[in-house]
Amino acid sequence: MKSKRLFLFTLLFAFLLVLAACTGDGGADTDATTEDGEADAAEKAEANDGEDNEAAAGDQVLVFARGGDSESLDPGSTTDGESSRVTKQVLEGLLDFDKDSFELIPGLAHDWEVSEDGLTYTFHLEEGVTFHDGTDFNAEAVKINFERWADPEHEYAFTDDGYVYSMYGTMFGGYKGDDGHVIEAINVIDDHQIEFVLNQPLGFFLQNLGMSYFGITSPTALEEYGSEINENPVGTGPFEFVSWNKDDSIILDKFDGYRKDGLPKLDRVIFEVIPDNAARLIALRAGEIDIMDGLNPDDAAGIEAEAGLELLTRAENNFGYVGFNAQKAPVESKEVRQAISYAIDNQAIADALYAGYATSAKNPLPPGYLGYNDEVEGYPYDPEKAKDLLAEAGYDSGLEIELMMSPTARPYMPDPETVAQIVQSNLADVGIDVTITSHEWAPYLEQTIKGDHQMFILGWSGTNGDPDYFLSSLLHGSNVGSSNRTFYQNDEVDELLDGAKRAVDQAERAELYMQAQELISEDAPMVTLVHSTPVMAISERVLNYVPHPSTSESLEEVELAE
Repeated sequence: MKSKRLFLFTLLFAFLLVLAACTGDGGADTDATTEDGEADAAEKAEANDGEDNEAAAGDQVLVFARGGDSESLDPGSTTDGESSRVTKQVLEGLLDFDKDSFELIPGLAHDWEVSEDGLTYTFHLEEGVTFHDGTDFNAEAVKINFERWADPEHEYAFTDDGYVYSMYGTMFGGYKGDDGHVIEAINVIDDHQIEFVLNQPLGFFLQNLGMSYFGITSPTALEEYGSEINENPVGTGPFEFVSWNKDDSIILDKFDGYRKDGLPKLDRVIFEVIPDNAARLIALRAGEIDIMDGLNPDDAAGIEAEAGLELLTRAENNFGYVGFNAQKAPVESKEVRQAISYAIDNQAIADALYAGYATSAKNPLPPGYLGYNDEVEGYPYDPEKAKDLLAEAGYDSGLEIELMMSPTARPYMPDPETVAQIVQSNLADVGIDVTITSHEWAPYLEQTIKGDHQMFILGWSGTNGDPDYFLSSLLHGSNVGSSNRTFYQNDEVDELLDGAKRAVDQAERAELYMQAQELISEDAPMVTLVHSTPVMAISERVLNYVPHPSTSESLEEVELAE
C-alpha cells in the first residue's frame, strides 16, 4: 500500500507540474496566464486610482483582494463567507468575538444577564448609537430585525423563490410557528434594554449572537430599500456602504459617527475581486493591493522570505469536501457514495496541494471541536473496494457523473480547479467518467442550493466556535435546499443533532455529536477532503490586522503605515 501511495503521489506531482506549465502557476482560472494576470491587475489598479478613490475622505485607503464577489449584503440572507467579510464592517450584532478566537465580547450590547433556568436573556444596549442613515439604534430595532428573520411573512422578510433567512432557522431551531423554534418572545423593556425568552434551553444561544449573520440593520433602511437592502446595507459599523460594482469591487467609507472613539483608522476600504490566485499575488507585489486572501500554499515560503510582505495564517477551522446530491441518481445510492469515498485519495490531495498547510479529513467537523469523533474510521483510499461497491450497486461497467465546481479560491481550498481534476482522475481509475463544469461563485451557490447537481466541490468554515454550526447547518434535514446542499436526510441524525442543540450539559452534547458522526460517515453524503490552515499575504504597510478563525474580521483598528 505504501508503494502504491508513493507511486500515486509521484503521478500527482508530475500532473501538477504539467498543469502549472499550462495555466501560469496553476491558478484557478485556466484562461489567465501570468502575463494576463499582470494586465488585469494593472487595469483594476488604474480604475481604483480614479474617481472612486478621489472621493475618499483621506489617504488611508486599504484594498483587500479576494477570489470571488459577495452574494448578498443583507447578512441573514446568505451563508457566503465573502458576503460576511464585507457586512462585518458595515453592521454590528449584539455580541462580538474577540480578535483571534470565539470568546464572546460586548457588541451593541455592553452587558447581559441569563436567568438560572437558561430561558431568559436580558441585554443592556449601548446608548447614543446611530445607524449610518442618522436614525437611532435602540431595542425596537433589534426586535424588528429578529422578527423579520424569524417570520417569512414579515413585511421586511425579503425572500426570493421561497428562500428564507436560512442561518436563523438553523441556529434558532426553525422559524415562527415551527415546533423547534426556541425564541418564544422578544420583549422591549425600554429603549436600551431588551429581553429574549426561550421555550427551551439552547446551549449556544449567546455564541449565535456573535455571528456576523445577525448584524442589525436600520429599520428605516428596510422600509426605504425593501428587497434591495441586500445591495444597500445600513448598519452601525465602523464603515458605511458606498457602492457595489458586481464581480469587481465593493467600496466602504469611514463612518464618522462610529460609536468607538478614534475608530476606524482607515478612510476607505475597497474589497476587490481578482479571481486568479497568481494575479492577486502579482497585484500585491506591485503594491496595487494591500491584503490578499486565497494565497496558494506553495507560495507561502516565498512570501515569508520576501521583503515588504508578510505571511499570515488563520486557525484550522474548516473542511473542504466533495458533496453529493443524495436525492439524485446515481448518487442517491449509498453504495455509490461509499465507492466514490474510497476512490478519492484525500491524503494525496492534502500532500500535493497544501504545502503542509492541511491535514486529511474524515469528519465534517474540525479536530478540537466539542464532540469530534476520532474513532470514526472514514474512507481510506482503496480503489479495489470502490470497484466492488460499484459492482454491488449495479455499475460494474462504469457510470457517468457531472462534478460542478467554482474556481474561486476559498480558505479551505485555495485551488478548487486542480482538486476537481485530481478527483476526476481518481474516479476514472475505478470506471467513473466525470465531466467537470465550472461556474462563477454567486451563481454556483444558487445552483447548489436548488439542487442542480450530482456532485459538487465546496467547504465550510466555522463562525461561532460550536459544532452545531458544522453538523446541523450542513447535514440536518430541515436545512435541505439552503445550507444543506447535499440534500441529505436521516431522521436519526436529525434527532441526535436536535438533542445536542438543546442539551445544557456539554458532555452530553459531545456524546450526541459523536453518535451523529458515526451515522453520517456510514451514509457518506460527502467526501471530506482536508482541514486547511488558510494562508494569506499582506503588505508590511498594513498594521493591526488580525485574521479571525471565522474568516470575517473587523477592520476598525487596521491602518496603513505612511
